[in-house]
Amino acid sequence: MFPDVVPMHHTSLVMLLLLLGFAVIHSGGAALRFWGEQHLGPRLWRLVFVGASLPMAVLLVAYFLTHRYDGLRLWNLQGVPGMAPTVWVLTALSFVFLYPATFRLLEIPALLKPRVRLYSTGILRVSRHPQMVGQLLWCFSHTLWLGTSFALMASLGLVAHHLFAVWHGDRRLHQRFGEAFEEMRRTTSILPFQAVLDGRQQLVLSEFLRPAYGGVLLAVVVFWWSHRWIGAATAAFSFTRLNHLLS
Repeated sequence: MFPDVVPMHHTSLVMLLLLLGFAVIHSGGAALRFWGEQHLGPRLWRLVFVGASLPMAVLLVAYFLTHRYDGLRLWNLQGVPGMAPTVWVLTALSFVFLYPATFRLLEIPALLKPRVRLYSTGILRVSRHPQMVGQLLWCFSHTLWLGTSFALMASLGLVAHHLFAVWHGDRRLHQRFGEAFEEMRRTTSILPFQAVLDGRQQLVLSEFLRPAYGGVLLAVVVFWWSHRWIGAATAAFSFTRLNHLLS
């Protein structure tokens, strides 16, 4: 039997351990992609990868929402005028960066054959690693809103994983594409808009007029509308056993 109460600072440690587990599964799976596709085929390997990553991602989201107000309250800006719309605007912008994979939704469940592509159009003209930029925006906006030590620790863990993914992703693309990737590296940047500002890249607005971007913005509206019920739903989760196993 586990006691009913776990010290709130322990949940920050549990969150970091869960993030480490997700990083190992996700980045490890990415590192093994070439081997997996050779031995299992692109479709089956994608299903194995998604089958391992998706449940862990759902667990992370549920755990974060359940414990988001744990720990110390470092600041409270929720009553500051304009803070709520600022957080929502930053969240919407983060989704535009976070989900470039929505351009090829049918590859995610392997209905279409998954492929590794090398391209530098659209959001990649802004940053070669848009998911890192989106995660930074998401973490900043949510930590600013919540103001708890738990949210801060979770955000630091997420940012650390995505900074590692920047190095790891470039390394994998170099191994697969060689000089073609080096040419892409020379004409793009990791920091947002750096390549645009120094003349190596030029924004093409027509490349952003795609249904996928509309889908992302629609998802943000749905999240905004359902946010109050999402929080209520996660309140029903109990992670007592998990907290004691990992803390």
